Amino acid sequence: MAIQRMDNVGIVVEDLEVAIAFFVELGMELEGRAEISGLVADQCTGLDGVHCDIAMLRTPDGHSRLELAKYRRPAAISDGPRNRPHNILGTHRVMFAVDDLEGTVARLRPHGAELVGEIARFEDTYLLCYLRGPEGVIVGLAEQLN
Repeated sequence: MAIQRMDNVGIVVEDLEVAIAFFVELGMELEGRAEISGLVADQCTGLDGVHCDIAMLRTPDGHSRLELAKYRRPAAISDGPRNRPHNILGTHRVMFAVDDLEGTVARLRPHGAELVGEIARFEDTYLLCYLRGPEGVIVGLAEQLN
């Protein structure tokens, strides 16, 4: 049996509103919000007493989703600095195709985005960059050139 699709990528955040604003500015659409708790949440996460707020965002084409979660209980745990380099095992990176990479970076800067390196050109095919978004998550951007 093969998978049907990738449903979503989940990111735990401290400030849900800041994270929502960042990804909405990127071009995602807020699909909905919910408060999650109870036995099923405990069973799925392997945690006891789960109580969190989530926001589901989708890409404009409707094919990809991002789930942002802010834990009320148990409290979220930091596993180290948020400015870790890209080559750390298990580091989260989410990549988005954009139509104007430099304009997108400029729009995201007021929301706390910082380039990890610099905007790079891959042959005459793509402009690429990684930037840090909310909670130090690395967000990749790719603009296809002609």
